Amino acid sequence: MGQGFGSGAGELGSLLKQAQEMQKRAQEIERELGERIVEGSAGGGAVRCYVTGRLDVQAIKIDRDAVDPEDVEGLEDLVTVAVRQAVQSARQLKEREMAKLTGGINMPGFGF
Repeated sequence: MGQGFGSGAGELGSLLKQAQEMQKRAQEIERELGERIVEGSAGGGAVRCYVTGRLDVQAIKIDRDAVDPEDVEGLEDLVTVAVRQAVQSARQLKEREMAKLTGGINMPGFGF
């Protein structure tokens, strides 16, 4: 009747411990991502955007030569492209770092 119940509880405890360790490591990765910065650029580097691995925009740099009062829309487009590129790079960085933790399996509740 009670056969196997004890070992099942031990396996469950082991799984819970592994899940807690993974959650702790995921939190460490999230912290580390906040310290890593990726760059997106447009216009041959005339506009650069810097974003952390947690998708926080840190800075946007614009070369003076990219500023043309007669073509504000063009500059806006360059900024948009640079921001999108930086955000995409940050998302890819996060996916790579989290894949190291989970072996590539998407696991809800682990920050991705």
